[in-house]
Amino acid sequence: MVLARSGLWQEVVNVPASHTFPMPEGMSFEEAAALLVNYITAYMVLFDFGNLRPNQSVLIHMAAGGVGTAAIQLCKTVENVTIFGTASASKHESLKESGVAHPIDYRTMDYAEEIRKISPKGVDIVLDPLGGSDTTKAFNLLKPMGKLITYGVANLLTGQKKNLMAMAKTWWNQFSITALQLANKAVCGYHLGYMDEEVELLGGVVAKLVNLYTQGKIKPKIDSVWPFDQVAEAMKQMQEKKNVGKVILVPEAPKEESKKAEN
Repeated sequence: MVLARSGLWQEVVNVPASHTFPMPEGMSFEEAAALLVNYITAYMVLFDFGNLRPNQSVLIHMAAGGVGTAAIQLCKTVENVTIFGTASASKHESLKESGVAHPIDYRTMDYAEEIRKISPKGVDIVLDPLGGSDTTKAFNLLKPMGKLITYGVANLLTGQKKNLMAMAKTWWNQFSITALQLANKAVCGYHLGYMDEEVELLGGVVAKLVNLYTQGKIKPKIDSVWPFDQVAEAMKQMQEKKNVGKVILVPEAPKEESKKAEN
């Protein structure tokens, strides 16, 4: 398994040995490609920052995506955690099967209002990859001693073409807070890409994830696998938010091997 910030859409890659990890027995190459970034992010956000404990509640935005599905599985390793997850309605059945107690269609509902109907005090942890005004909503949803962890600004992605007005609006509405407003709440920011030098820290997290995988408690969810020459279609799958789980790119098999397989 390889952990790199960029440059993996190619057949040959140079990676420091410290950023490579042995695949556990029984894991496919596709699962290995889907594990590290998503599960390291979800693990550190939930446990290192979030300090997730039994009987707590978590709001997971983009719950059907790569980090979202990883976070759901990791929440299920803790007793009696209530999961709220935002996703389009077509993905709700899959989310329920994976352990989301309350899937919410963010396109047709105000997720904050829906959560308040079920849990008037709000939630203990919010995983926020959205940014903009949604971060403010997340902060206001926190229970006393609750934690908000931001790890992306997906609201800046407005479609196939850049919508500068929408991007400017998201930037203008970006969450801002003073120390005096942090009464009994915590706000954390996470960026895996800035942890290249934290070899021991990341290695410890990977060891825990491999242990959970070998116990059968986590398993990367693969939405689809695409050859390199269909990268545009693969990106469209994500851009149109059709994926449930991770979208994987693989090099095309050499023609000689393909012929052998056919024979």
